[in-house]
Amino acid sequence: MMTDDIYQGQERRQFIRLDYLKPLAYKICKKETIDKLLEGYTANVSEAGLLCSIHDKITSGDILWLSFDRDTLVICHDLEKRSVIYQKGIIGKVVRIHLRHDGNYEVGIKFITREEKSAPHTRSAIELLKDIHEGQNHQS
Repeated sequence: MMTDDIYQGQERRQFIRLDYLKPLAYKICKKETIDKLLEGYTANVSEAGLLCSIHDKITSGDILWLSFDRDTLVICHDLEKRSVIYQKGIIGKVVRIHLRHDGNYEVGIKFITREEKSAPHTRSAIELLKDIHEGQNHQS
C-alpha cells in the first residue's frame, strides 16, 4: 500500500496541525551560533513538528533547540512523550524553508523523536547545548 493512501481528506498528514501563533525562542545547534538566542513566531504545530516564521537565515537539515509555550497545547502530553526535550526546549530538524515576500523565512521543523535521539547529528547538537549550558552555569 502506498503511503498516500493512508491519510485521506483535506489533512493528509499523520498528525493534525493546530493553528498556534505564539512567540518562539530558538538556537541553531552549530558551534558558531549555539550561544545566540534567536526569536520568531510559531504558525502551527502538531505532534510531529511545527511551522514557524523567523528572520534569521538557516539551512535545511539544521538542528534547532526550540522554546515556546507548550503548556496551553492540548497535544502537549503526546508531543513531550515522543520528542526529545532538553532544558525545557524541544529539539527539531529543519525540513523546509521558504523565503516570504516580507523578508522572513517560513520554516518547517520536524521534532526529533526519542528513537532518533542517538543519531550522530542529534547527539552532537545536544552536546553543543550541554556545553553552552555548562558554560553559563560556570559564569554565574
